[in-house]
Amino acid sequence: QVQLVESAGGLVQAGGSLRLSCAASGSIFSINAMGWYRQAPGKQRELVADITSGGNTNYADSVKGRFTISRDNAKNTVYLQMNSLKPEDTAVYYCAADLTVLGGGSMDYWGKGTLVTVSS
Repeated sequence: QVQLVESAGGLVQAGGSLRLSCAASGSIFSINAMGWYRQAPGKQRELVADITSGGNTNYADSVKGRFTISRDNAKNTVYLQMNSLKPEDTAVYYCAADLTVLGGGSMDYWGKGTLVTVSS
């Protein structure tokens, strides 16, 4: 069994910063890509950023230059540093991991989500 547990989000003023973390635990053999998605009210879930095991990153255009994704492979943890936050960044943020479990088999796993609210 695999769990992804996100840190708490929170309420932050526009222009502020927030750092999210997500730790994967359980019967993990290896983790390929890890990433962050978000879903705003009334909108579809969208990719925010992802990072491969080798450290290659990919960002949504809307967050480039403001958000930074990183990971600690030894801790099976991915981070999202969010700077210069805007009200339109308000959403539930979900952690995701493409991983292989012990005994074989690969699939995507998701965290339960954490709410980030940016006030104007």
